[in-house]
Amino acid sequence: MEEKGGSFVTGIPGRIAVTENLKAMPAQLAPPVELPAPVDDLAAAALPALGWAGTVLPEMTLLGRRVCLVAELRADVHAERICLGQEPVTDRASVATWAFPELAGRVPEPAARIVGVIAVARHWRTGLANAVPFLRYGDAAVVLPTSAVLTHDYLAKCLPRARAYGVGIVSAEPNGEVDLDLPGRCDRAYPETDGLYRWISELAYDSILESVTV
Repeated sequence: MEEKGGSFVTGIPGRIAVTENLKAMPAQLAPPVELPAPVDDLAAAALPALGWAGTVLPEMTLLGRRVCLVAELRADVHAERICLGQEPVTDRASVATWAFPELAGRVPEPAARIVGVIAVARHWRTGLANAVPFLRYGDAAVVLPTSAVLTHDYLAKCLPRARAYGVGIVSAEPNGEVDLDLPGRCDRAYPETDGLYRWISELAYDSILESVTV
């Protein structure tokens, strides 16, 4: 191929490949999927659809994941902790020491029971990535906009994974209404003496008390 004045002769009679002033054009990007309502509102709306009992707490970053904790306040333990002056302890390092044998019977009882977590996301991959790590400590569910649910990718890849893990899926309509698309599995036992569970429980306890006092 021979260059002539900013063009290239292709070697084919009558054809010249012009390269001057050519620019690569980016591929057309699809508009981003938007959530039909605020994250906390969608998580609260999903609670009855999932059949869970408890309080949906504001979205937080927990273990590097964005989730809404769902927890139940243990009224009897809460009353006892008030009497003993045992406020929530949210420092992870401090709570980790509660598992030491020498502290048995000397640490606060968990005043909040972790029901599960709800991850509200625009895409199922993000939702599962946020929710699945918490299956060790409670149930897990994902809330997705219907535009993300009505795709072949969701049917072929998301549903098999969600069923295998036991993660519930709730779809959110453009008007904010939600509907259960896949029930989760709620027959697991959770290690309430686990150090990480105790820390998450303390975070939930602190958040519940904050929501009561606001």
